[in-house]
Amino acid sequence: MPIHAAGPADLDDLVRLFADYLSFYEVARTPAAIQGFLAARLSAGDSTLFIARDEAGQALGFVQLYGFFSSLALEPAWLLSDLYVSQAARRQGVGEALMNAARAHAEATGACGLQLETAKSNLAGQALYERLGYVRDEVFYTYWLSLA
Repeated sequence: MPIHAAGPADLDDLVRLFADYLSFYEVARTPAAIQGFLAARLSAGDSTLFIARDEAGQALGFVQLYGFFSSLALEPAWLLSDLYVSQAARRQGVGEALMNAARAHAEATGACGLQLETAKSNLAGQALYERLGYVRDEVFYTYWLSLA
């Protein structure tokens, strides 16, 4: 299945997939807001998006990465912020292929690792991550301060 770095030509498909992703997490956003957000990410280059397509070109899923620096490792790393596979394409290896594309990108850019977080209820995602060698952190807690 073809996976490539997403660009402006992929925006319409990304908006649709991202809307479904947000719906999975029960977050309501308008298509216009999603398009503005993703267009800004692509334009600014402050995230890296990969999109998976089937042989006919149908968009199946995406992964979005943000670069950061690991203060403890003193090296660059990537935050795997978003991973989504359309309902119809699940259990076909799309998520694994996207995760592998993220890993290849991280390795190619000299990153020391990939970090992600997921909902406690996302058991399918957790199983995938652990199967691919990700280790659940048992040392640090994640905190969030809402400024809304």
